[in-house]
Amino acid sequence: MSPADFLLEPFRHDFMQRALVTSALLGLVGGLLGPLLVLRRMALMGDALSHSLLPGIALAWLLCGPSPTALLIGALLAGLLTALGGAVVSRLTVVKEDAAFGALFLVFFAVGIALLSRLPTRFNLTHFLFGNILGVTTSDLHLVIAIALGTVIALYVFRRPLLLETFDPGFLRATGGPGRFIHAGFLVLVVLNLVAGLQTMGVVLVLGLFLLPAVIARLWCDRIAALLAVSSALALAGSVAGIVLSYHAGLPSGPAIVLCLGAALAVSLLLAPGPGLIPRTWARLRPAGRVRHTPD
Repeated sequence: MSPADFLLEPFRHDFMQRALVTSALLGLVGGLLGPLLVLRRMALMGDALSHSLLPGIALAWLLCGPSPTALLIGALLAGLLTALGGAVVSRLTVVKEDAAFGALFLVFFAVGIALLSRLPTRFNLTHFLFGNILGVTTSDLHLVIAIALGTVIALYVFRRPLLLETFDPGFLRATGGPGRFIHAGFLVLVVLNLVAGLQTMGVVLVLGLFLLPAVIARLWCDRIAALLAVSSALALAGSVAGIVLSYHAGLPSGPAIVLCLGAALAVSLLLAPGPGLIPRTWARLRPAGRVRHTPD
């Protein structure tokens, strides 16, 4: 099999074409949101949000059965409740936002497990935990397109206050800016895209499409514009490579995409100029230049 056939063979099937478009859109938007999560030091909060989707899925199953629409709505409501609840607790009490998110995440996750134990039928969590690329339907694709388009528009319209709230939230609030609105809106965008990635990436690994490209791009870039562009490109490339790997290796789509991005992270940790292990080691071992002495 030629390299071209190896790359193109998966996309001769309609379901793989839908998966490609879905993953590409998720990668594009995740590459934009991920650097903001990293710069705002909210990486672990994003992880808590992704895991807090579980009780919404379980409750929707109990009330509506295995309806994909109901499961997505349940996950969305659970994620929004966690995001906005953590923000409200941190604003009204002395508890920091990361601690509030952590507490709510533990409670929600326990509620989800308890609800799963009460299901009348055996509930297969594999698709929700690790993604199911074969299950991406046309309606799922339409949902991802709508969320991705809305996210890009929102990020463009509110780019200035969002960046200011990221780097200097105190100044934004002191000048009368809508700091709390911007923060809450950003959390809503994160939750929406986490829900959009459930079918492809799964609850456990969906955040990998946000954080791994952002961390890799941070090793290579210093400017915010370059950081966003490189992160989106990496997420897009990792999504495509992961889909091809999942097709040929028989792996779930979520782990395959994360493995591809993990390989890129390993290469970047070794080769990135400045923070990379090899450039830093070479700079230490390189003999210092000779000191030139000028005659008196």
